[in-house]
Order: sequence, then C-alpha cells, then structure tokens
Amino acid sequence: MKIAILMGSEKDSEKMQPAADVLAGFGISHEVHVMSAHRTPQRVAEFATGARDNGFGAIICGAGKAAHLAGAVAAHSDLPVIGVPIAAGKLGGMDALLSTVQMPTGIPVATVAVDSAANAAYLAASILSLHDEKVADKLVEYRESLKG
Repeated sequence: MKIAILMGSEKDSEKMQPAADVLAGFGISHEVHVMSAHRTPQRVAEFATGARDNGFGAIICGAGKAAHLAGAVAAHSDLPVIGVPIAAGKLGGMDALLSTVQMPTGIPVATVAVDSAANAAYLAASILSLHDEKVADKLVEYRESLKG
C-alpha cells in the first residue's frame, strides 16, 4: 500500500517535503501530486474517488489559506485523510488550520499542526502499520530512538 501526498500549489512543496522524507525513510511507497480544491476541483475529485482502487492506504493533503483540499478529498474518499495546514498568508496558518479542522460529522479529516508534514507522514505510517508488520517494526524502532 502507498501514501498520496497532495498539495494545493507547487509553492507548498518545500513545506510538504518532510512528509516524503519520512515516508521514504520508512520504505513506504508514495506519490506526490499538485492539485487544488479551487483551481482543479474535478481533478481532486477524480483522484480521491479512485485512490483506494489505485493502491493508496491514506492521503496527506497540504494547503494554505482557505485550505479546502483535505476536506474536498475526504468528501470523495473513504480512506484516511490527514490535513497539513500550511502557513501561507498573513494569518500565520490559523486560517488554514481552522479550514482543515472544521469538517462536518461523518467526513473526518485528521489534522496535524501548522506546517507539520512530517507528523502527517508519521500518522500515515501508523495507519499502514495496522496491516504491515515491516512498517510497524520500523515505527517501534523509530519511537525507541526518540528516547535518546
């Protein structure tokens, strides 16, 4: 199973790169795509609708300002969706954070801290670890390394 990393703009790539780095470190296959809930909504809907059939186990979505990408993806997929609010405007990411966490009942988006793409990847790895012993073992090893 693989993880999708989506971002609303190419400008977000630097802030989303830690997610790809974490997944690569765990040996988790992933794909990175740029698509916008506002500028390319049909593309977002098509990707999200077909994500499970295309072998994805979770989707990480990073977006700033209005930050509707994660919600738009969650509306079209029953896979776990993890939102990464990105500080992209004058509000320091608070606008993106609120846009990402304010989801209606039944359409959840797990949300990490502003600009915390790495934590989104750790959460995605935790989700995959439920069915992948190699990932589970790597997570245990990583957590042990945090103890110093």
